[in-house]
Amino acid sequence: CMNGVFQASYAWGNFSVLAVGIWAIVQRDSLDAITMFLTGLLLTVLTDIIHISVFYPPNNYLTDVNRFSMGMAIFSLLLKPVSCYLVYRMYQERGGE
Repeated sequence: CMNGVFQASYAWGNFSVLAVGIWAIVQRDSLDAITMFLTGLLLTVLTDIIHISVFYPPNNYLTDVNRFSMGMAIFSLLLKPVSCYLVYRMYQERGGE
């Protein structure tokens, strides 16, 4: 994200979902906060796939820093389904259907 491989929309999308996630943790009784966090996580899974597939640099321009940035983005993408499952469990604990 800090390397400049992705556009600013990647950072804005993930950081805004992070902010909503902090709000959902702080507001323990709010069902709306956890619903928005779960929706945001699911949307960032889709946008991360699009960002990685569109902005992956060719082998000629793949430096070590770019390779590390892409690896961390892919690792983040692989962990998001686990996060979605855990947030869904929190949603059920708070009384969601």
